[in-house]
Amino acid sequence: MTTESTIRRLCAREGLQHPLSNCLSVLIKFCMLTKPDINLLVLFTVLAGFCLAFTTYPHPFPILRLTDTLIGTLLVAGGSCTLNHYLERRFDACMRRTARRPLASGEIDAGDALWFGLLLSAIGFIYLASAVNLLATILAGLASAIYLFAYTPLKRRGPACTFVGALSGAIPPLIGWAAASGSLSLEAWGLYTIVFLWQFPHFMAIAWMYRKDYARAGYYVLPLGRRSRQTVGRQTIFPLFALIWVELAFGLFGFAGWTYTGGALILTIVFFYCGAELVLRKTNAAARRLLFASLLYLPSVLLLLLFDRA
Repeated sequence: MTTESTIRRLCAREGLQHPLSNCLSVLIKFCMLTKPDINLLVLFTVLAGFCLAFTTYPHPFPILRLTDTLIGTLLVAGGSCTLNHYLERRFDACMRRTARRPLASGEIDAGDALWFGLLLSAIGFIYLASAVNLLATILAGLASAIYLFAYTPLKRRGPACTFVGALSGAIPPLIGWAAASGSLSLEAWGLYTIVFLWQFPHFMAIAWMYRKDYARAGYYVLPLGRRSRQTVGRQTIFPLFALIWVELAFGLFGFAGWTYTGGALILTIVFFYCGAELVLRKTNAAARRLLFASLLYLPSVLLLLLFDRA
C-alpha cells in the first residue's frame, strides 16, 4: 500500500481532510479575498486602455509589457481588495451577502489576511515600477489609496462615497494607457470619464438591491427613508445622461469613428432606459436589470472602441 493511500485511509477514519485538499481549500479562500470577479473587469479596462493608447504608435505590439502591466495591476488590485476585506471584516459579518466571506466568517485569521494584502500590494508596486514605468505605478498607488483610505471609511458616512469610489474605480484604463505610452492624453481622460460615469448606475443598482443589508451593517451608501429614492434618481439618471454626451464627444473630437459613436449611443440609450426603469419603479427586479445592463455595457463599449481603432 502506498503512502498516499495510507494517508487517505487515516484521514477518512479520523474524519479529517486530506492535507492536499485542506491546502487547496485555504488557497481558494485567500484567492477569494482578492475579489477575482471585480479584478477581471479591472484587467479588461487596463487592457483596453493599453491597446487604445498603442494604436497611435506604429511599432510592434509590446506583448511582454502588456503582460507585465496586467500582472502588476492584478497584484496591486488583489492586495487592495484583501486589505478592504480586512478593514470591513466586522461590518461584512453583519450582512447576509458578505457574511460567508472567509475573513468575515473567521475562516481566515485577520492577521494573516492583513499580511497577505500588504505583501501582494508591495510586490505589485515593485513589479510595476521595475517592469513597466513610474506613471503607471503612481496611478495604481493613487487608485489603491483612494479606495482604502477614502472610499472605504466614507461608506459609513454617506452617499458621497459613490463619487469618491468612482474616482478610484476609473483609474485602471489610465494605468493601461500610461503603461503603453508613458503619458496621458485627452483621449485617455475621455476613457476615464466613461468608466467614471458608468460606475454610478452600476453601484446604485447594487445599493438598492442590498439597501437593507447595507443599513444593517451601518453602511450609509443610501440615505435613510425617502431621501434614498432621490439619491438613487440623481446618481442614476444624471450620469447616464452625461454618458450620452461623452459618447457623442468621442465622435466630434475624432477619438473614434461614427460607427463606434452610433453603436455606443444605442448601448447608452438602452442603459439609460434600464436606469430610468429603476428610478420610476424602485423595485429589486428593475435594479437587477440595470445591474445586468451595466455589466454588458462597459465591455461592449470598450470592445466597440477597440474594433473601431483596429
